[in-house]
Amino acid sequence: MILQKITNLLLALAVLTVGCTESGNKQTTSNSIYDGIEFEMPQIEEPVIPDYTVSITDFGAVSGGIEMNSDAFEAAISAVSEKGGGKVIIPPGIWLTGPIRLKSNLELHAQQGALILFSTNKDLYPVIETNFEGLDTYRCLSPIYGKNLENIAFTGKGVWDGNGDAWRYVKKSKLTESQWNKLVESGGIVNDRGDGWYPSEQFKKGAEGSGDQNVRDDLKTIEDFETIRDYLRPVFVSIQNCKRVLFDGPVFQNSPAWNIHPLWTEHLIVRNLTVRNPWYSQNGDGIDIESCKNVLVQNCSFDVGDDAICIKSGKNEDGRRHGIPCENLIIKDNIVYHGHGGVTVGSEMSGGVRNMHVSNCTFMGTDVGLRFKSTRGRGGVVENIFISNVYMTNIPTNAISFNLYYGGRSISEMMAEGGMEKSTDLLPVTEETPQFKNIKISNITVNGANQAVFLQGLPEMNLENIELSNLVLDATNGFTIIDAKQVKISDVKLKTKKTGAMEIFNCKNVTIAGLDYNYKTSEAIQINGQVCENISLENTAPSVQEYTSIDPEVKEGTVKF
Repeated sequence: MILQKITNLLLALAVLTVGCTESGNKQTTSNSIYDGIEFEMPQIEEPVIPDYTVSITDFGAVSGGIEMNSDAFEAAISAVSEKGGGKVIIPPGIWLTGPIRLKSNLELHAQQGALILFSTNKDLYPVIETNFEGLDTYRCLSPIYGKNLENIAFTGKGVWDGNGDAWRYVKKSKLTESQWNKLVESGGIVNDRGDGWYPSEQFKKGAEGSGDQNVRDDLKTIEDFETIRDYLRPVFVSIQNCKRVLFDGPVFQNSPAWNIHPLWTEHLIVRNLTVRNPWYSQNGDGIDIESCKNVLVQNCSFDVGDDAICIKSGKNEDGRRHGIPCENLIIKDNIVYHGHGGVTVGSEMSGGVRNMHVSNCTFMGTDVGLRFKSTRGRGGVVENIFISNVYMTNIPTNAISFNLYYGGRSISEMMAEGGMEKSTDLLPVTEETPQFKNIKISNITVNGANQAVFLQGLPEMNLENIELSNLVLDATNGFTIIDAKQVKISDVKLKTKKTGAMEIFNCKNVTIAGLDYNYKTSEAIQINGQVCENISLENTAPSVQEYTSIDPEVKEGTVKF
Protein backbone atom coordinates (compact mmCIF):
# COMPACT_ATOMS: atom_id res chain seq x y z
CA MET A 1 0.00 0.00 0.00
CA ILE A 2 2.79 2.42 0.93
CA LEU A 3 4.69 1.50 -2.26
CA GLN A 4 1.56 2.15 -4.35
CA LYS A 5 1.09 5.59 -2.74
CA ILE A 6 4.73 6.50 -3.44
CA THR A 7 4.34 5.37 -7.05
CA ASN A 8 1.18 7.47 -7.51
CA LEU A 9 2.92 10.49 -6.00
CA LEU A 10 5.87 10.15 -8.37
CA LEU A 11 3.56 9.84 -11.38
CA ALA A 12 1.67 12.94 -10.31
CA LEU A 13 4.91 14.91 -9.91
CA ALA A 14 6.07 13.76 -13.35
CA VAL A 15 2.86 14.96 -14.99
CA LEU A 16 3.07 18.28 -13.16
CA THR A 17 6.68 18.76 -14.27
CA VAL A 18 5.84 18.12 -17.95
CA GLY A 19 2.90 20.50 -17.79
CA CYS A 20 4.79 23.49 -16.35
CA THR A 21 7.34 25.95 -17.59
CA GLU A 22 10.68 26.50 -15.90
CA SER A 23 9.06 29.08 -13.66
CA GLY A 24 6.84 26.30 -12.30
CA ASN A 25 3.58 28.25 -12.43
CA LYS A 26 2.44 28.29 -16.05
CA GLN A 27 1.31 25.24 -17.95
CA THR A 28 2.47 24.88 -21.54
CA THR A 29 1.26 22.77 -24.42
CA SER A 30 2.87 19.45 -25.27
CA ASN A 31 6.21 19.64 -27.06
CA SER A 32 4.92 17.29 -29.79
CA ILE A 33 2.85 20.02 -31.43
CA TYR A 34 6.06 21.90 -32.25
CA ASP A 35 7.52 19.03 -34.29
CA GLY A 36 8.19 20.12 -37.85
CA ILE A 37 7.36 23.79 -37.34
CA GLU A 38 9.33 25.79 -39.89
CA PHE A 39 9.91 28.91 -37.79
CA GLU A 40 10.96 29.69 -34.23
CA MET A 41 7.75 29.07 -32.31
CA PRO A 42 7.47 30.14 -28.66
CA GLN A 43 5.95 27.74 -26.14
CA ILE A 44 2.24 28.49 -25.82
CA GLU A 45 1.18 28.97 -22.23
CA GLU A 46 -2.04 27.45 -20.94
CA PRO A 47 -4.19 29.24 -18.36
CA VAL A 48 -3.59 28.40 -14.73
CA ILE A 49 -6.87 28.18 -12.82
CA PRO A 50 -6.98 28.02 -9.00
CA ASP A 51 -8.36 24.86 -7.43
CA TYR A 52 -11.72 26.18 -6.31
CA THR A 53 -15.05 25.00 -7.77
CA VAL A 54 -18.69 26.07 -7.61
CA SER A 55 -21.80 25.15 -9.61
CA ILE A 56 -24.32 27.59 -11.05
CA THR A 57 -26.97 25.60 -9.14
CA ASP A 58 -25.32 26.75 -5.91
CA PHE A 59 -26.58 30.23 -6.80
CA GLY A 60 -30.16 29.40 -7.77
CA ALA A 61 -29.83 28.41 -11.44
CA VAL A 62 -32.93 26.62 -12.75
CA SER A 63 -32.81 24.28 -15.73
CA GLY A 64 -35.52 24.02 -18.39
CA GLY A 65 -34.78 26.87 -20.80
CA ILE A 66 -37.60 29.06 -19.46
CA GLU A 67 -36.31 30.88 -16.37
CA MET A 68 -33.45 33.34 -16.80
CA ASN A 69 -30.20 32.40 -15.09
CA SER A 70 -28.16 35.55 -15.70
CA ASP A 71 -27.96 36.35 -11.98
CA ALA A 72 -26.83 32.81 -11.15
CA PHE A 73 -24.03 32.93 -13.74
CA GLU A 74 -22.91 36.34 -12.52
CA ALA A 75 -22.98 35.27 -8.87
CA ALA A 76 -21.04 32.07 -9.55
CA ILE A 77 -18.36 33.93 -11.51
CA SER A 78 -18.11 36.60 -8.79
CA ALA A 79 -17.80 33.92 -6.11
CA VAL A 80 -14.77 32.27 -7.71
CA SER A 81 -13.30 35.66 -8.58
CA GLU A 82 -13.43 36.70 -4.91
CA LYS A 83 -11.37 33.59 -4.10
CA GLY A 84 -8.76 34.54 -6.70
CA GLY A 85 -10.37 32.44 -9.42
CA GLY A 86 -11.63 28.94 -10.04
CA LYS A 87 -13.99 26.69 -11.97
CA VAL A 88 -17.71 27.27 -12.54
CA ILE A 89 -19.58 24.05 -13.30
CA ILE A 90 -22.58 24.10 -15.64
CA PRO A 91 -24.29 20.72 -15.06
CA PRO A 92 -26.56 18.84 -17.50
CA GLY A 93 -29.72 20.77 -18.35
CA ILE A 94 -30.95 23.70 -20.45
CA TRP A 95 -29.76 26.97 -18.98
CA LEU A 96 -31.28 30.17 -20.39
CA THR A 97 -29.20 33.27 -19.77
CA GLY A 98 -28.35 36.77 -20.89
CA PRO A 99 -24.78 37.82 -21.71
CA ILE A 100 -21.94 36.45 -19.59
CA ARG A 101 -19.10 38.80 -18.66
CA LEU A 102 -15.87 36.95 -17.99
CA LYS A 103 -13.30 37.63 -15.27
CA SER A 104 -9.66 36.64 -14.91
CA ASN A 105 -8.63 33.22 -13.59
CA LEU A 106 -11.93 31.65 -14.64
CA GLU A 107 -12.82 28.25 -16.09
CA LEU A 108 -16.35 27.70 -17.38
CA HIS A 109 -16.88 23.93 -17.46
CA ALA A 110 -19.98 22.84 -19.36
CA GLN A 111 -20.57 19.20 -18.54
CA GLN A 112 -21.85 16.64 -21.04
CA GLY A 113 -25.57 17.29 -21.41
CA ALA A 114 -25.37 20.98 -20.57
CA LEU A 115 -26.92 23.42 -23.07
CA ILE A 116 -26.32 27.10 -22.38
CA LEU A 117 -28.90 29.00 -24.41
CA PHE A 118 -28.63 32.76 -24.77
CA SER A 119 -31.73 34.93 -24.67
CA THR A 120 -33.15 36.50 -27.84
CA ASN A 121 -34.14 39.63 -25.89
CA LYS A 122 -31.88 42.22 -27.53
CA ASP A 123 -32.46 44.69 -24.68
CA LEU A 124 -30.09 42.52 -22.63
CA TYR A 125 -27.21 43.26 -25.03
CA PRO A 126 -26.26 46.96 -24.72
CA VAL A 127 -24.43 48.79 -27.48
CA ILE A 128 -20.74 49.08 -26.62
CA GLU A 129 -17.59 50.42 -28.22
CA THR A 130 -15.71 47.52 -29.81
CA ASN A 131 -14.08 46.30 -33.02
CA PHE A 132 -15.78 44.30 -35.79
CA GLU A 133 -14.57 43.25 -39.23
CA GLY A 134 -11.28 45.00 -38.49
CA LEU A 135 -12.84 48.40 -37.79
CA ASP A 136 -13.34 50.36 -34.56
CA THR A 137 -17.09 50.71 -34.20
CA TYR A 138 -20.10 50.05 -31.97
CA ARG A 139 -21.90 46.71 -31.72
CA CYS A 140 -24.15 44.97 -29.26
CA LEU A 141 -22.43 43.29 -26.32
CA SER A 142 -21.44 39.74 -27.17
CA PRO A 143 -23.24 36.85 -25.42
CA ILE A 144 -19.82 35.86 -24.02
CA TYR A 145 -17.51 38.82 -23.44
CA GLY A 146 -14.11 39.32 -21.86
CA LYS A 147 -11.60 42.17 -22.14
CA ASN A 148 -8.21 42.85 -20.55
CA LEU A 149 -8.16 39.50 -18.74
CA GLU A 150 -5.83 36.56 -18.19
CA ASN A 151 -6.29 32.85 -17.57
CA ILE A 152 -9.64 32.07 -19.20
CA ALA A 153 -10.81 28.53 -20.06
CA PHE A 154 -13.88 26.95 -21.65
CA THR A 155 -13.90 23.20 -21.03
CA GLY A 156 -16.24 20.21 -20.90
CA LYS A 157 -18.47 18.58 -23.52
CA GLY A 158 -21.50 20.84 -23.23
CA VAL A 159 -23.08 23.09 -25.86
CA TRP A 160 -23.03 26.89 -26.00
CA ASP A 161 -25.82 28.21 -28.28
CA GLY A 162 -25.93 31.88 -29.30
CA ASN A 163 -29.53 31.79 -30.60
CA GLY A 164 -28.27 33.55 -33.72
CA ASP A 165 -31.40 33.01 -35.81
CA ALA A 166 -33.00 35.89 -33.91
CA TRP A 167 -30.27 38.25 -35.14
CA ARG A 168 -29.44 37.36 -38.72
CA TYR A 169 -30.62 38.50 -42.14
CA VAL A 170 -31.50 35.49 -44.33
CA LYS A 171 -31.37 35.22 -48.12
CA LYS A 172 -34.33 33.45 -49.70
CA SER A 173 -32.02 31.68 -52.14
CA LYS A 174 -30.39 29.78 -49.29
CA LEU A 175 -33.60 28.17 -48.00
CA THR A 176 -36.08 25.69 -49.38
CA GLU A 177 -39.56 27.00 -50.13
CA SER A 178 -41.00 25.47 -46.98
CA GLN A 179 -38.17 26.85 -44.84
CA TRP A 180 -38.68 30.30 -46.35
CA ASN A 181 -42.45 30.22 -45.73
CA LYS A 182 -41.93 29.14 -42.14
CA LEU A 183 -39.43 31.96 -41.59
CA VAL A 184 -41.76 34.60 -43.02
CA GLU A 185 -44.66 33.32 -40.93
CA SER A 186 -42.53 33.70 -37.78
CA GLY A 187 -42.54 37.50 -38.11
CA GLY A 188 -39.88 39.93 -39.23
CA ILE A 189 -39.76 41.91 -42.46
CA VAL A 190 -39.36 40.77 -46.09
CA ASN A 191 -37.37 43.23 -48.22
CA ASP A 192 -38.88 45.08 -51.18
CA ARG A 193 -37.42 42.60 -53.70
CA GLY A 194 -38.90 39.67 -51.83
CA ASP A 195 -35.56 37.85 -51.73
CA GLY A 196 -34.43 38.59 -48.17
CA TRP A 197 -35.77 38.52 -44.62
CA TYR A 198 -34.94 40.93 -41.79
CA PRO A 199 -35.56 40.08 -38.12
CA SER A 200 -37.14 43.50 -37.52
CA GLU A 201 -37.87 46.89 -39.01
CA GLN A 202 -34.97 48.32 -37.01
CA PHE A 203 -32.61 45.77 -38.60
CA LYS A 204 -33.91 46.72 -42.05
CA LYS A 205 -33.22 50.39 -41.27
CA GLY A 206 -29.67 49.56 -40.21
CA ALA A 207 -28.98 47.45 -43.30
CA GLU A 208 -30.17 50.14 -45.70
CA GLY A 209 -27.74 52.81 -44.48
CA SER A 210 -24.25 53.60 -45.75
CA GLY A 211 -21.59 51.19 -44.57
CA ASP A 212 -18.39 49.27 -45.09
CA GLN A 213 -20.01 45.88 -45.52
CA ASN A 214 -21.57 45.28 -42.07
CA VAL A 215 -20.12 48.33 -40.33
CA ARG A 216 -22.04 51.60 -40.64
CA ASP A 217 -19.60 54.38 -41.50
CA ASP A 218 -22.12 57.22 -41.51
CA LEU A 219 -22.98 57.05 -37.82
CA LYS A 220 -20.69 58.68 -35.28
CA THR A 221 -22.06 58.53 -31.73
CA ILE A 222 -23.27 55.68 -29.57
CA GLU A 223 -26.70 57.32 -29.57
CA ASP A 224 -26.76 57.07 -33.38
CA PHE A 225 -25.94 53.39 -33.24
CA GLU A 226 -28.54 52.66 -30.58
CA THR A 227 -31.27 53.62 -33.08
CA ILE A 228 -30.32 50.50 -35.09
CA ARG A 229 -29.55 48.14 -32.19
CA ASP A 230 -31.10 45.08 -33.89
CA TYR A 231 -28.74 45.46 -36.83
CA LEU A 232 -25.60 45.44 -34.68
CA ARG A 233 -25.19 41.67 -34.50
CA PRO A 234 -22.41 40.77 -32.06
CA VAL A 235 -19.88 38.01 -32.40
CA PHE A 236 -20.82 35.11 -30.13
CA VAL A 237 -17.60 34.90 -28.08
CA SER A 238 -15.55 38.10 -27.87
CA ILE A 239 -12.14 37.79 -26.20
CA GLN A 240 -10.18 41.05 -26.39
CA ASN A 241 -6.67 41.89 -25.21
CA CYS A 242 -6.34 38.79 -23.05
CA LYS A 243 -3.54 36.38 -22.15
CA ARG A 244 -3.63 32.60 -21.77
CA VAL A 245 -7.00 31.59 -23.16
CA LEU A 246 -8.11 27.98 -23.65
CA PHE A 247 -11.03 26.46 -25.54
CA ASP A 248 -11.05 22.69 -25.03
CA GLY A 249 -13.98 20.36 -25.64
CA PRO A 250 -17.34 22.17 -25.97
CA VAL A 251 -19.63 22.86 -28.91
CA PHE A 252 -20.15 26.50 -29.92
CA GLN A 253 -23.03 27.01 -32.32
CA ASN A 254 -25.64 29.32 -33.80
CA SER A 255 -23.82 32.64 -33.46
CA PRO A 256 -25.37 36.04 -34.30
CA ALA A 257 -22.32 36.98 -36.42
CA TRP A 258 -18.85 35.40 -36.15
CA ASN A 259 -18.74 32.52 -33.73
CA ILE A 260 -15.45 32.86 -31.81
CA HIS A 261 -13.42 36.07 -32.09
CA PRO A 262 -10.14 36.34 -30.17
CA LEU A 263 -8.73 39.85 -30.73
CA TRP A 264 -5.32 41.19 -29.60
CA THR A 265 -4.82 38.07 -27.51
CA GLU A 266 -1.61 36.23 -26.62
CA HIS A 267 -1.24 32.52 -25.83
CA LEU A 268 -4.44 31.14 -27.31
CA ILE A 269 -5.24 27.41 -27.47
CA VAL A 270 -8.27 26.12 -29.36
CA ARG A 271 -8.55 22.33 -29.41
CA ASN A 272 -11.14 19.57 -29.52
CA LEU A 273 -13.94 22.01 -30.39
CA THR A 274 -17.01 21.56 -32.54
CA VAL A 275 -18.03 24.86 -34.13
CA ARG A 276 -21.33 24.95 -36.00
CA ASN A 277 -23.53 27.47 -37.77
CA PRO A 278 -26.31 27.06 -40.31
CA TRP A 279 -24.85 27.11 -43.80
CA TYR A 280 -27.14 30.04 -44.69
CA SER A 281 -25.91 32.19 -41.79
CA GLN A 282 -24.63 35.56 -42.99
CA ASN A 283 -21.10 36.21 -41.64
CA GLY A 284 -21.37 32.91 -39.76
CA ASP A 285 -17.60 32.42 -39.49
CA GLY A 286 -16.21 29.64 -37.31
CA ILE A 287 -13.23 31.30 -35.61
CA ASP A 288 -11.64 34.64 -36.51
CA ILE A 289 -8.21 34.92 -34.94
CA GLU A 290 -7.35 38.60 -35.22
CA SER A 291 -4.05 40.22 -34.29
CA CYS A 292 -3.19 37.37 -31.92
CA LYS A 293 0.20 35.94 -30.96
CA ASN A 294 1.24 32.38 -30.12
CA VAL A 295 -1.79 30.39 -31.21
CA LEU A 296 -2.75 26.73 -31.55
CA VAL A 297 -5.87 25.44 -33.35
CA GLN A 298 -5.89 21.64 -33.22
CA ASN A 299 -8.30 18.74 -33.60
CA CYS A 300 -11.37 20.89 -34.18
CA SER A 301 -14.41 20.39 -36.40
CA PHE A 302 -16.10 23.24 -38.29
CA ASP A 303 -19.38 23.33 -40.20
CA VAL A 304 -20.30 26.96 -40.70
CA GLY A 305 -21.86 29.61 -42.92
CA ASP A 306 -18.76 31.61 -43.83
CA ASP A 307 -14.98 31.20 -43.46
CA ALA A 308 -14.15 28.40 -41.01
CA ILE A 309 -10.64 29.13 -39.65
CA CYS A 310 -9.89 32.74 -40.49
CA ILE A 311 -6.74 34.74 -39.72
CA LYS A 312 -7.05 38.55 -39.61
CA SER A 313 -5.23 41.65 -38.36
CA GLY A 314 -7.45 44.69 -38.77
CA LYS A 315 -8.77 46.62 -41.72
CA ASN A 316 -7.48 49.63 -43.62
CA GLU A 317 -6.58 52.72 -41.56
CA ASP A 318 -7.90 51.30 -38.28
CA GLY A 319 -5.90 48.11 -38.74
CA ARG A 320 -2.72 49.94 -39.67
CA ARG A 321 -3.12 52.31 -36.71
CA HIS A 322 -3.38 49.43 -34.24
CA GLY A 323 -0.50 47.78 -36.10
CA ILE A 324 -0.76 44.42 -34.34
CA PRO A 325 0.09 41.44 -36.57
CA CYS A 326 -1.27 37.94 -36.26
CA GLU A 327 1.81 35.80 -35.71
CA ASN A 328 3.14 32.46 -34.57
CA LEU A 329 0.21 30.20 -35.43
CA ILE A 330 -0.07 26.41 -35.56
CA ILE A 331 -3.20 25.04 -37.25
CA LYS A 332 -3.25 21.26 -37.50
CA ASP A 333 -5.47 18.15 -37.45
CA ASN A 334 -8.72 19.99 -38.20
CA ILE A 335 -11.77 19.11 -40.32
CA VAL A 336 -13.98 21.60 -42.16
CA TYR A 337 -17.27 20.30 -43.57
CA HIS A 338 -18.72 23.51 -44.94
CA GLY A 339 -17.56 27.10 -45.08
CA HIS A 340 -16.58 29.79 -47.53
CA GLY A 341 -12.95 28.88 -46.84
CA GLY A 342 -11.24 26.04 -44.99
CA VAL A 343 -8.28 28.10 -43.77
CA THR A 344 -8.45 31.77 -44.77
CA VAL A 345 -6.08 34.71 -44.41
CA GLY A 346 -7.77 38.10 -44.83
CA SER A 347 -9.36 40.02 -46.20
CA GLU A 348 -8.76 42.15 -43.11
CA MET A 349 -4.96 41.84 -42.77
CA SER A 350 -3.76 45.43 -42.50
CA GLY A 351 -1.60 44.68 -39.47
CA GLY A 352 0.10 41.78 -41.21
CA VAL A 353 0.22 38.00 -40.76
CA ARG A 354 3.45 36.07 -40.28
CA ASN A 355 4.74 32.71 -39.17
CA MET A 356 1.82 30.36 -39.78
CA HIS A 357 1.95 26.57 -40.00
CA VAL A 358 -1.00 24.57 -41.36
CA SER A 359 -0.92 20.78 -41.63
CA ASN A 360 -2.99 17.62 -41.67
CA CYS A 361 -6.34 19.29 -42.34
CA THR A 362 -9.32 18.02 -44.33
CA PHE A 363 -11.83 20.21 -46.19
CA MET A 364 -15.04 18.70 -47.55
CA GLY A 365 -17.28 20.95 -49.62
CA THR A 366 -15.82 24.28 -48.52
CA ASP A 367 -16.42 27.00 -51.14
CA VAL A 368 -12.66 27.57 -51.27
CA GLY A 369 -9.99 25.38 -49.70
CA LEU A 370 -6.93 27.48 -48.83
CA ARG A 371 -8.02 31.08 -49.25
CA PHE A 372 -5.82 34.21 -49.16
CA LYS A 373 -7.60 37.47 -49.89
CA SER A 374 -6.97 41.19 -49.74
CA THR A 375 -7.36 44.29 -51.86
CA ARG A 376 -5.85 47.72 -52.44
CA GLY A 377 -6.35 49.97 -49.44
CA ARG A 378 -5.58 47.28 -46.86
CA GLY A 379 -1.80 47.45 -46.65
CA GLY A 380 -0.09 44.86 -44.47
CA VAL A 381 2.31 42.02 -45.23
CA VAL A 382 1.47 38.31 -45.19
CA GLU A 383 4.66 36.24 -45.05
CA ASN A 384 6.31 33.06 -43.84
CA ILE A 385 3.31 30.79 -44.40
CA PHE A 386 3.87 27.01 -44.48
CA ILE A 387 1.06 24.64 -45.47
CA SER A 388 1.32 20.88 -45.93
CA ASN A 389 -0.70 17.67 -45.96
CA VAL A 390 -4.10 19.12 -46.74
CA TYR A 391 -6.84 17.00 -48.29
CA MET A 392 -9.85 18.44 -50.10
CA THR A 393 -12.98 17.09 -51.78
CA ASN A 394 -15.86 18.73 -53.67
CA ILE A 395 -14.59 22.33 -53.67
CA PRO A 396 -17.08 24.46 -55.70
CA THR A 397 -14.55 27.16 -56.66
CA ASN A 398 -10.76 27.25 -56.08
CA ALA A 399 -8.89 24.65 -54.07
CA ILE A 400 -5.98 27.07 -53.56
CA SER A 401 -6.73 30.76 -54.02
CA PHE A 402 -4.70 33.98 -53.70
CA ASN A 403 -6.79 36.99 -54.69
CA LEU A 404 -5.61 40.55 -54.13
CA TYR A 405 -8.75 41.91 -55.78
CA TYR A 406 -11.19 40.70 -53.14
CA GLY A 407 -14.60 42.08 -53.98
CA GLY A 408 -13.69 43.01 -57.56
CA ARG A 409 -12.00 41.96 -60.79
CA SER A 410 -8.44 42.80 -61.68
CA ILE A 411 -7.20 44.73 -64.70
CA SER A 412 -5.06 41.74 -65.59
CA GLU A 413 -8.06 39.41 -65.57
CA MET A 414 -9.99 41.67 -67.90
CA MET A 415 -6.94 42.17 -70.10
CA ALA A 416 -6.39 38.42 -70.27
CA GLU A 417 -9.99 38.00 -71.36
CA GLY A 418 -9.66 40.75 -73.97
CA GLY A 419 -12.10 43.00 -72.19
CA MET A 420 -10.03 46.20 -72.15
CA GLU A 421 -6.98 47.89 -73.59
CA LYS A 422 -3.63 46.45 -72.55
CA SER A 423 -1.58 48.69 -70.31
CA THR A 424 1.59 48.44 -68.27
CA ASP A 425 0.83 51.51 -66.12
CA LEU A 426 1.33 50.73 -62.45
CA LEU A 427 -0.25 52.31 -59.42
CA PRO A 428 2.19 53.66 -56.83
CA VAL A 429 3.14 51.42 -53.90
CA THR A 430 2.04 52.98 -50.58
CA GLU A 431 1.20 51.88 -47.04
CA GLU A 432 -2.18 50.84 -48.49
CA THR A 433 -0.63 48.25 -50.80
CA PRO A 434 -1.04 44.67 -49.52
CA GLN A 435 1.81 42.19 -49.96
CA PHE A 436 1.89 38.38 -49.89
CA LYS A 437 5.29 36.67 -49.98
CA ASN A 438 7.38 33.71 -48.80
CA ILE A 439 4.67 31.05 -48.90
CA LYS A 440 5.25 27.30 -49.24
CA ILE A 441 2.46 24.82 -49.95
CA SER A 442 3.22 21.11 -50.29
CA ASN A 443 1.62 17.67 -50.22
CA ILE A 444 -1.88 18.74 -51.22
CA THR A 445 -4.54 16.36 -52.56
CA VAL A 446 -7.66 17.71 -54.26
CA ASN A 447 -10.40 15.38 -55.43
CA GLY A 448 -12.90 17.65 -57.14
CA ALA A 449 -12.76 21.43 -57.55
CA ASN A 450 -13.80 23.97 -60.15
CA GLN A 451 -10.22 25.25 -60.28
CA ALA A 452 -7.12 23.69 -58.80
CA VAL A 453 -4.96 26.78 -58.22
CA PHE A 454 -5.62 30.51 -58.65
CA LEU A 455 -2.75 32.92 -57.90
CA GLN A 456 -3.36 36.62 -58.49
CA GLY A 457 -1.20 39.45 -57.22
CA LEU A 458 -1.21 43.14 -58.09
CA PRO A 459 0.69 44.62 -61.04
CA GLU A 460 2.46 47.02 -58.65
CA MET A 461 2.97 44.37 -55.93
CA ASN A 462 3.25 40.84 -57.27
CA LEU A 463 2.79 37.73 -55.22
CA GLU A 464 6.39 36.87 -54.38
CA ASN A 465 8.33 33.72 -53.60
CA ILE A 466 5.49 31.21 -53.82
CA GLU A 467 6.39 27.49 -53.82
CA LEU A 468 3.91 24.72 -54.63
CA SER A 469 5.13 21.13 -54.59
CA ASN A 470 3.88 17.55 -54.47
CA LEU A 471 0.32 18.24 -55.57
CA VAL A 472 -2.29 15.73 -56.75
CA LEU A 473 -5.11 17.72 -58.31
CA ASP A 474 -8.37 16.63 -59.94
CA ALA A 475 -10.37 19.67 -61.03
CA THR A 476 -12.38 21.12 -63.88
CA ASN A 477 -9.71 23.76 -64.53
CA GLY A 478 -5.99 23.81 -63.77
CA PHE A 479 -3.71 26.71 -62.80
CA THR A 480 -4.14 30.46 -63.32
CA ILE A 481 -1.17 32.61 -62.32
CA ILE A 482 -1.39 36.41 -62.69
CA ASP A 483 1.05 39.10 -61.55
CA ALA A 484 3.43 36.89 -59.58
CA LYS A 485 7.20 36.50 -59.36
CA GLN A 486 9.62 33.92 -58.00
CA VAL A 487 7.11 31.13 -58.39
CA LYS A 488 8.23 27.50 -58.18
CA ILE A 489 5.85 24.67 -59.02
CA SER A 490 7.12 21.11 -58.89
CA ASP A 491 5.94 17.51 -58.88
CA VAL A 492 2.33 18.04 -59.86
CA LYS A 493 -0.13 15.46 -61.10
CA LEU A 494 -2.96 17.39 -62.68
CA LYS A 495 -6.15 16.01 -64.14
CA THR A 496 -8.56 18.54 -65.60
CA LYS A 497 -11.88 18.23 -67.37
CA LYS A 498 -11.00 21.06 -69.75
CA THR A 499 -8.02 21.37 -72.05
CA GLY A 500 -6.14 24.08 -70.18
CA ALA A 501 -3.56 22.92 -67.67
CA MET A 502 -1.99 26.30 -66.90
CA GLU A 503 -2.43 29.98 -67.74
CA ILE A 504 0.40 32.39 -66.93
CA PHE A 505 -0.08 36.15 -67.30
CA ASN A 506 2.50 38.89 -66.60
CA CYS A 507 4.70 36.76 -64.36
CA LYS A 508 8.45 36.79 -63.73
CA ASN A 509 10.96 34.15 -62.72
CA VAL A 510 8.61 31.19 -62.86
CA THR A 511 9.87 27.60 -62.78
CA ILE A 512 7.57 24.70 -63.59
CA ALA A 513 9.20 21.31 -63.02
CA GLY A 514 7.61 17.90 -63.06
CA LEU A 515 4.14 18.87 -64.28
CA ASP A 516 2.15 15.83 -65.38
CA TYR A 517 -1.21 16.70 -66.96
CA ASN A 518 -3.75 14.72 -68.89
CA TYR A 519 -4.73 17.02 -71.78
CA LYS A 520 -2.08 17.28 -74.48
CA THR A 521 -3.23 20.03 -76.82
CA SER A 522 -1.50 22.99 -78.42
CA GLU A 523 -2.87 25.35 -75.75
CA ALA A 524 -2.56 23.22 -72.63
CA ILE A 525 -0.12 25.79 -71.26
CA GLN A 526 -0.77 29.43 -72.18
CA ILE A 527 1.70 32.25 -71.53
CA ASN A 528 0.57 35.84 -72.05
CA GLY A 529 1.49 39.37 -71.03
CA GLN A 530 4.16 41.75 -72.23
CA VAL A 531 5.92 41.97 -68.84
CA CYS A 532 6.56 38.24 -68.60
CA GLU A 533 10.19 37.38 -67.83
CA ASN A 534 12.24 34.22 -67.35
CA ILE A 535 9.67 31.42 -67.45
CA SER A 536 11.10 27.90 -67.40
CA LEU A 537 9.30 24.64 -68.13
CA GLU A 538 11.48 21.77 -66.93
CA ASN A 539 10.96 18.01 -66.75
CA THR A 540 7.33 18.32 -67.76
CA ALA A 541 5.45 16.03 -70.13
CA PRO A 542 7.31 14.97 -73.30
CA SER A 543 7.16 17.48 -76.13
CA VAL A 544 5.86 20.15 -73.77
CA GLN A 545 6.78 22.78 -76.32
CA GLU A 546 4.11 21.39 -78.62
CA TYR A 547 1.48 21.92 -75.92
CA THR A 548 2.48 25.48 -75.04
CA SER A 549 0.92 28.60 -76.56
CA ILE A 550 2.98 31.82 -76.27
CA ASP A 551 1.28 35.10 -77.10
CA PRO A 552 3.16 37.29 -79.64
CA GLU A 553 3.45 40.11 -77.07
CA VAL A 554 5.69 37.92 -74.86
CA LYS A 555 9.29 38.89 -75.54
CA GLU A 556 11.33 36.38 -77.49
CA GLY A 557 13.49 34.18 -75.27
CA THR A 558 11.29 34.67 -72.22
CA VAL A 559 10.12 31.05 -72.17
CA LYS A 560 12.68 28.27 -71.85
CA PHE A 561 12.04 24.55 -72.32
